[in-house]
Amino acid sequence: MASSILKALRAFNSPAFRSHRCLPALFPLQSYADNKTFSNICRWFSATVLTPNASEETTPLNFSSNKQVLTLDREIGRLDDLVIPVTNFHNEDKGFMVLDGKIFDVPIRKDIIHRVVRWQLAKRQQGTHSTKTISEVSGTGRKPWRQKGTGRARHGTLRGPQFRGGATMHGPKPRSHAIKLNKKIRRLGLKIALSARAAEGKLIVFEDLDVPTHKTKNIVNYVQQLDGAKKLLLVDGGPINENLKLATQNLHYVNVLPSIGLNVYSILLHDTLVMSRDAVNKIVERLLTPINR
Repeated sequence: MASSILKALRAFNSPAFRSHRCLPALFPLQSYADNKTFSNICRWFSATVLTPNASEETTPLNFSSNKQVLTLDREIGRLDDLVIPVTNFHNEDKGFMVLDGKIFDVPIRKDIIHRVVRWQLAKRQQGTHSTKTISEVSGTGRKPWRQKGTGRARHGTLRGPQFRGGATMHGPKPRSHAIKLNKKIRRLGLKIALSARAAEGKLIVFEDLDVPTHKTKNIVNYVQQLDGAKKLLLVDGGPINENLKLATQNLHYVNVLPSIGLNVYSILLHDTLVMSRDAVNKIVERLLTPINR
C-alpha cells in the first residue's frame, strides 16, 4: 500500500497522469487488493468529492484546491452499462447499482428531444377556447332599417361581426391540439433525456426517498450540499411518501414525481435528477417492455 502511494506521488505531476494514460501502468488491477488500493488512493486525492463528510484537515492542501477528480473518459452512446453509487439524503454509502446501457447510454439526439417536447406541450393544451358565431351571439334578428332610401349601407342584422357586440367570424372553437407521435419516438426521447443526465453526472440514485420528518429544512440542507444544483426532480417508484410531499411542497425548485409520471419535459426543466432504486427498476421495465400493436 505504501509503495503504491509513493509511486503515485512521483507520477502525479506528470502530464501523462493528468491525461489518465498511465493509470493502467501505475495500477494494473489484477486482484481485489489492487482494486482496493487504487480506490483508496483516488479517495485520498479527492477526499472532498468522494467523501462528503471529510474535513479539510484530512485532505492535503496541495490536492484540495485545483486538482481534478480521477475519472476515466468514456464515449457516450455506446449502450454500455453504467455503474453508479447509491446513497440517500444523509449521504450514506448504500453500495452500487448497474444502469442498463439500453436506457441510460443511448446516443444524444436533439431532434428527437425537440419532437417529444413539442408533442408533450401540444397534448397538454386544454383547447377550451371558444368564440360565438352569428347564431350564438345575443341580439335581435330584426332588420335594422329598410333596404333602400336611407343612404346607409344595407344590413339584415345587428349581430354581424362589423357591429359592437356582434359575432366573431372564424374564431377559435374547442378542439384538441394534440399531434401524432409514434410510441417508439416517445420512448427514445425518454431514453435520451435519461442518458443526457447520466452523461452530465446529474443523475443520482438513492436507496429510497424516505425522510424521517416532514420538515422542509431537511430537503433544503440536502440541496445546498449538491454542487451547482438549481432545480431538483425526485422520482420514486410507487406512491409518493407523505413526509416527502409535505417537505417539498413549499420549495419551488424541488418537485416530486412517481416513476409512472416521469417524462422528457420534466427532466429538461430540472438540472438534477434523483431516482430511487425502485424507480430505476420500474423505468427500465417500462422502457424495455415490447410495444403492443
